[in-house]
Amino acid sequence: MGIDLGGTKTAAALVAADGTLGVRAEAPTPAAEGPDAVLAVVAGLVARVAGETPIGGVGIGTAGIVDAAGRVISATETFTGWVGTDLVAGLSARLPRSVPIRVYNDVDAHLLGEAWCGAARGHSSVLMVAVGTGVGGALLIDGRLVRGAHGAAGEIGHVPAVGADGLRCPCGRYGHLEALAAGPSIARSYLLATGNSVDARGVLTLARRGDPDAAAVVRAAAVGLGRAIAGLVTTIDPSCVVIGGGVAEAGELWWRPLREAFRAELVAGFATPLVKAELGVAAAVLGAARGLFDDDEGALT
Repeated sequence: MGIDLGGTKTAAALVAADGTLGVRAEAPTPAAEGPDAVLAVVAGLVARVAGETPIGGVGIGTAGIVDAAGRVISATETFTGWVGTDLVAGLSARLPRSVPIRVYNDVDAHLLGEAWCGAARGHSSVLMVAVGTGVGGALLIDGRLVRGAHGAAGEIGHVPAVGADGLRCPCGRYGHLEALAAGPSIARSYLLATGNSVDARGVLTLARRGDPDAAAVVRAAAVGLGRAIAGLVTTIDPSCVVIGGGVAEAGELWWRPLREAFRAELVAGFATPLVKAELGVAAAVLGAARGLFDDDEGALT
């Protein structure tokens, strides 16, 4: 079973060895009520989706940075008391029988899903970038998910970025990519430029209608992201970059300057493609379940 544990809702589905999705269900995530409430909802979804079907394991993709043992080591304030939560132990205690449980960061799970059944099929080394309420990242090298020493490998959002000087990041520091390129940051930049409070979706709509301030804000966000991705591609050398998240649905107004900035910054000889994620909300569910089909955790074979 794959589970996508998000700040607003939690989705679960049975996943076959060929990536076919079976019975699925979702429920609101009581993120503000603390870990016990959240884990109770997850356990309830496991029981509801499994029914009488014996399952071979549960994979979870969750918001926040998690270590290989399934403990949350960093998270935003969306989840009350989430840091320090041991998802493996907490869920195991709530299930009627013992099954293997694996926990991934949500963008790691998205990457595994896209590499298995989506936009990165056939690629063994992939950088995933998710641009929505934040900017997240994940990394697959030689067919293996790379977690890093702190579970944060590939996290692109908190690298210093050209164009982000003086902008405060949600992490509390200044000049990070997330402060420039995330959805709320696009809205904030438009507010600073015009004095008008509009959400990111509204800014994108205004840009399509010819608002020059909105177009400039969207372009700056896309260019900053494209340059940052180029730097990582030069360092990591993946065979493709997959870009997902709500902002990636913005259309050519955002994609064109992103690609142009990426190509202009990339060193000669690289032809790394930027591709749009294909699986949408199913990606994290599939990716969370994927590792349970291998003895070698994190490997795509």
